[in-house]
Amino acid sequence: MSTAKPWRIIDSTLREGEQFARANFRPEDKVAVARALDAFGVDYIELTSPAASPQSQRDIERIVKLGLTARVITHARCVVDDVQAAIDSGAQGIGLLFATSRILREASHGRTIQQIIDAMGPPIELALSAGLETRFSAEDAFRSEEADLVAVYRAAEALGVHRVGVADTVGIATPRQVFALLREIRRNVSCDLGFHGHNDTGCAVANAYEAVSAGATHVDVSVLGIGERVGITPLGGFVARMYSLDPQGVGARYRIGQLRELERLVARITGVDIPFNNFLTGETAYSHKAGMHLKAMLANPGSYEIIPPEVFGVARRLIVGSRLTGKHAVAYRAREMGLTFGEGELKAITTRIKEMADRGQLSEEEIDRVLREWVTA
Repeated sequence: MSTAKPWRIIDSTLREGEQFARANFRPEDKVAVARALDAFGVDYIELTSPAASPQSQRDIERIVKLGLTARVITHARCVVDDVQAAIDSGAQGIGLLFATSRILREASHGRTIQQIIDAMGPPIELALSAGLETRFSAEDAFRSEEADLVAVYRAAEALGVHRVGVADTVGIATPRQVFALLREIRRNVSCDLGFHGHNDTGCAVANAYEAVSAGATHVDVSVLGIGERVGITPLGGFVARMYSLDPQGVGARYRIGQLRELERLVARITGVDIPFNNFLTGETAYSHKAGMHLKAMLANPGSYEIIPPEVFGVARRLIVGSRLTGKHAVAYRAREMGLTFGEGELKAITTRIKEMADRGQLSEEEIDRVLREWVTA
């Protein structure tokens, strides 16, 4: 798939992320995150509805006044009062939603599909009349009937929305389902098309990719994937997926070298650790250990890395002191120390290191000591 299609990132760290169990953003936290997101280059920054609380309203007003390059938008119920609150806050766009699955219609608002279509008219018209970039989303789209979705999206487009959104609210969709549904919706509407995917079954990044493949123009993400329950598509994971396919395009649009500091900021504010295996920036993301991997990496780093670590401001780590190490890695470390060994010596040193590593992985200092002692023995 060509990633030259005009997809855009909607970062929802300050909206969906505020629903994360450990999130409690102070006003100054929101400003810091918004500035960092803008510096990274996200296209939209989505904040909690101003109707949620008085502080939520003040937060949007404050961030709008920062004069960021990213568009500052919000997310709200499809009711007139919420739209008016967004207008009063100065938000540049609004995402309105209605649950369309039978289970949520019965448990949430109690409306039929036709009643949803009737009810969404006044809020959408008010938002558009105020000049807001307006999106209408079907909540829980992947447990909704396809015909119902097509009906509400066509009605929303007829009202003039800029974008319709498909939400995998409970993270139930498979990549194949995402592609099939979004392709069908793309056939029925011509406005922009967004995707919001939760990660309950571990498919959020793959689902976001398939959404773009099927014609989605906007993808919701959050830093470290934080959000309700286990969260949504992580910014880093989505960027990694798209960069691997179009490095020049993605690298030109986003300041990807700032990803690690952005993640550290959000991790610090929310009091969580960045996972050891986090996309691109985790502690072990660029760690290489097996002997044959180390040999290949020394010859060509691209042999086992699809994305160069320096692009994202991180460094690779070659783990020499394990029982899995090989003579090529040991020779490399020796050369770094200015030492040279013959083939027989090298094999013997490698065997010695493996024997020692059977009792526990060796540190770089311990490896160096073995090499020095071999020279002086």
